Amino acid sequence: MLLAQRLPLYFRLVRLDKPIGTVLLLWPTLAALWIASSGHPDPLLVLIFTLGTFLMRSAGCAINDYADRDFDKYVKRTQERPITSGRIRAWEAVAVAATLALASFLLILPLNALTKWLSIPALFVAGTYPFTKRFLAIPQAYLGVAFGFGIPMAFAAVQDQVPMLAWILLLSNVFWSVAYDTEYAMVDRDDDLKIGIKTSAITFGRFDVAAIMLCYVVALGIQAGVGAYLGFGWPFWLGIAVAVGCAIYHYFLIRERERMPCFAAFRHNNWLGAAVFAGIAGHYLLTAHG
Repeated sequence: MLLAQRLPLYFRLVRLDKPIGTVLLLWPTLAALWIASSGHPDPLLVLIFTLGTFLMRSAGCAINDYADRDFDKYVKRTQERPITSGRIRAWEAVAVAATLALASFLLILPLNALTKWLSIPALFVAGTYPFTKRFLAIPQAYLGVAFGFGIPMAFAAVQDQVPMLAWILLLSNVFWSVAYDTEYAMVDRDDDLKIGIKTSAITFGRFDVAAIMLCYVVALGIQAGVGAYLGFGWPFWLGIAVAVGCAIYHYFLIRERERMPCFAAFRHNNWLGAAVFAGIAGHYLLTAHG
């Protein structure tokens, strides 16, 4: 098969047709850039971290499909993925992931040494996450670290240090990731139980909805605490209020545990993340013109 004919398969492999994962990584990364730079991020840094987020998420999707290639055939939603369906060989997925990870590293070459050093654990966590579903009871927490590592890297790139504030924001991201990825896992719970994959939706059991809402409370509570500590104004609190409204909306979507509403709740987290970022950016914009 010619490369031109394989490109659509590679696009599906890295989820170019499903950008929701990229934006879920991007909102907290951009928020960290804005906070680290007091609302005045270098446009080049914004570009580097935006492209890097896209590349690393794409690489993560490729390695995820490689790791899950023997499981996906038993899950209705994933049976037609390129590797599982036999249209892409396993080694091709690894090659795609390695190429994208290398491209992401090349992006940060202009940045300081600390940011480059942090890219090593970031790559390790992103590359090993798919395998944690075999032994971790809540692999979504590990995913939260992988999805949030742009936060300490953003502070490192701006300040050449990683203050405690960055790790607190990362912790918030872990709880948010557990919330939205448990909603995602609820879609496949029946299939995952059959094949032995571990997910938070299985671990939480009948307390899944309560656990998700608690994670939202903790995640947004940490964000609110950071905002209060930094003295953020009304645009931030409006953003938090909208985010809380999104979380409440998700409760009504997931409370019956039906597949498609749970998936809709997962996708709607884009707006929750956007609201928090908009509140942060709005605060700095207001103070800049105050």
